[in-house]
Amino acid sequence: MKTAFLVAGLALALGVAAGSSRAADDFTWSGRVAEGQAIEIKGVNGGIRAEAGSGPEVQVTATKTARRSDPESVKVEVVEHGAGVTICAVYPPSEGRTNECTPGKGGRMNVHDNDVQVEFTVRVPAGVRFVGRSVNGGITATGLKGSVEAHTVNGGVEVETAGFAEADTVNGLISVRVGRADWTGRARFKTVNGSISVTLPADANADISARTVNGSVDTDFFVSPERGSFKHRKLSGRIGDGGREIDLETVNGSIELRKN
Repeated sequence: MKTAFLVAGLALALGVAAGSSRAADDFTWSGRVAEGQAIEIKGVNGGIRAEAGSGPEVQVTATKTARRSDPESVKVEVVEHGAGVTICAVYPPSEGRTNECTPGKGGRMNVHDNDVQVEFTVRVPAGVRFVGRSVNGGITATGLKGSVEAHTVNGGVEVETAGFAEADTVNGLISVRVGRADWTGRARFKTVNGSISVTLPADANADISARTVNGSVDTDFFVSPERGSFKHRKLSGRIGDGGREIDLETVNGSIELRKN
């Protein structure tokens, strides 16, 4: 009887432990995205990881877990549009307002105390742009061939691509290595609590603005002295022939601009 009681108690304890982390079936999607268009992933709680795909199709997997909420309460939606495909983690309605999946910065993504985490993994073919957006989660993109955008709030950003990239967060570091420096307009890398390291091709041409409050600025590039200034916490000037603009900004962290 005592042995049976111990076994039953152990089974109950294991059942409670198993119930402390609830999971749902994985979401999977694959499809063609035209060259030059984007696969965009929008999450709220959970990280996003992108890596090079081996075939012509984009492949996306999402894994949902939670400690309190029902993982099935969060739906993963796919929206096809003229600029590519957007895939979102859509949480249940809150305060009488429905969340929605829309491309870019639009849409509504309120979790309202829902603790479901959605972790995305994306395989991106060559020629397809990758855009990752999260709130509470890091974004990692490695071995990509196309351009990358990474936007989060609480989490770091790590990017390595043969194309170009932009990145911003609030609480986290930014580490970016790009193979091309032919962007148009202004490229921004911005955080508040974290360091920034950006590696550009050695023959890059750009007008640089880099500034921090609590940290230092260091660069491998020669900055044209007649066009710029270099102080311990601030750098502005021209590398190469200039022309394109690149902005690097943090408050609590250092900034490094490296040659590839």
